[in-house]
Amino acid sequence: MLVSNLQVKLPIHETFQCTVQGEGYWTGALVDFIRLAGCPVGCPWCDTGYSNGGKGLPSVPQSIAQLLAQLQSPRVVITGGEPFIHQNLPELVLALLEADKQVSIETSGAYWQNVSPLAWITLSPKEHINPKYPVQEILWKRANEVKLVVSTGEELDFYSKYLVDNVNIPVYLQPEWGTRDRAIPIILELLKQHPSYRLSLQTHKFIGVQ
Repeated sequence: MLVSNLQVKLPIHETFQCTVQGEGYWTGALVDFIRLAGCPVGCPWCDTGYSNGGKGLPSVPQSIAQLLAQLQSPRVVITGGEPFIHQNLPELVLALLEADKQVSIETSGAYWQNVSPLAWITLSPKEHINPKYPVQEILWKRANEVKLVVSTGEELDFYSKYLVDNVNIPVYLQPEWGTRDRAIPIILELLKQHPSYRLSLQTHKFIGVQ
């Protein structure tokens, strides 16, 4: 049986506990968040502050043992930044599973490491924003859900080939927060063309929690 190394450290942007998942399949579920620091992709609308790579943002090394001591919810969401840039991510996932936690990982898909198959993977591709960071092919097969941030509707066209090839992956269309008044009607029209897809709203922002 594998045993995780609880002294391994990762750069932490922030953690927060006992909130709700606001997006995608697990919307409304009680969760803790572990936000790992750093992301090179540079989404201009990044609501975590990594549009410029995260210059000046907090990054505090914490051990896996320290992170485990903070946990309060049955599900833990590992997010960022981009979690898969961190070489110790598989160790963190293993430790969370050993602590009897359900694990979700949110990723752009630009990087991949071999994490436990028990981890739920939310793929939110950003290749259309920065073609230097294409989605790793394995993630189109490994992802448990795809979450597309929609501003113009052209995002769906960009990834249509991959979505057609992987029809069993649930797809959530999420309005980009800054243009949501324009994006929501676009998504409603897209749902008429793709009735198996779902609208994902950032519930946590509407109810005023992290």
